[in-house]
Amino acid sequence: MSRASARVPVRPRITVLGAGSWGTTFSKVLADGGSDVTIWARRPEVAKEIREAKRNSDYLPGVNLPLAVTATSDVAAALRDAQFVFVSVPSQSLRQNLEQIRDLIPAEVPVISLMKGVEKGTGLRMSEVLEEVLQIDRDRIAVASGPNLALEIAKEQPTAAVVSSTSLETAEAVAKVATNRYFRSFVNTDVIGTEFGGVLKNLIAVAIGIVDGVGYGENTKASIITRGLVEMTDFAVAYGGHPETLAGLAGLGDLIATSGSSLSRNNTAGRLLGQGYSFADVVKSMQQTAEGLASVAPVLALAAAKGVDMPICRQVSEVLAGTLDPKDIAPHLTTDDDSGPQGERTLDARQDDGGSALRRSLKRAFDQLRHRGRSS
Repeated sequence: MSRASARVPVRPRITVLGAGSWGTTFSKVLADGGSDVTIWARRPEVAKEIREAKRNSDYLPGVNLPLAVTATSDVAAALRDAQFVFVSVPSQSLRQNLEQIRDLIPAEVPVISLMKGVEKGTGLRMSEVLEEVLQIDRDRIAVASGPNLALEIAKEQPTAAVVSSTSLETAEAVAKVATNRYFRSFVNTDVIGTEFGGVLKNLIAVAIGIVDGVGYGENTKASIITRGLVEMTDFAVAYGGHPETLAGLAGLGDLIATSGSSLSRNNTAGRLLGQGYSFADVVKSMQQTAEGLASVAPVLALAAAKGVDMPICRQVSEVLAGTLDPKDIAPHLTTDDDSGPQGERTLDARQDDGGSALRRSLKRAFDQLRHRGRSS
């Protein structure tokens, strides 16, 4: 996207695909930033309520939407003349949704992912699915992530996010429309780190929910959060992300918010698992998708492909499969293995003939910082 085309219109016309809690909340953010927003809602009755009552009672009860927000169940009408397209649908149905609308998205407009997931079967990040299905230049694609609990933002409690794109111009243009008096968007060009931060923190949030449901206290949860951040960073760096991204809004910021709040669907799902509910019962009870549950298997497959050890995520997988009692999860999560004491920091790690996972992760991090590589 050129510098000239990155200029934002005086009052942009924006389409948001998806009328769940996050899609509706982000529509409010955009409208409060000065844009005219049309939401595409799959269900006509949801679109009608948003359009006529400026409410979305099913997904965002008690919140009044700006007059600049409207909605329709006609996706072609929603996309007509759009200057930005934000996508907020369940990650595992993204491909199917995109295949139906591929020819309706206006040429040259930025397409922004608000989703945090990895596609089952392919292991693709959401931006990669957008690029593959829509067959558009990756410089037109951006992702938004950060400590963004929908209800708090809908109540206009101040927060921040990061918009990432391989094109800095695209990231800046999107950040401009996604900024208002209570919501500030920063930018970076590390799409890999930004997306994986949003994906991986969901898995750690499920783990926190599990130990919370079991009844363990703050020490256990703090240990899992900090060791979880190590897993997140090791994984992202292995795939070409930058370690500093995981220390920012898309990593640590999102992890803190999601792990500690009952507003988090992933935390809630984990808490139900910790209380003894089966995986099937948890899925059935959730009104909206907890992306962390769907991402466990593809994330572990990706980790294995790069030789990244992720004990926390692995134990979450075992709880989901019913092979590990939730009350036994904390000792596993806070103990990497039985080979003896390990250094907390990578530089403290004991050297061995094969090279520790931590040492390999540090080498990857140094390589990324030295070469500033941008993996696709």
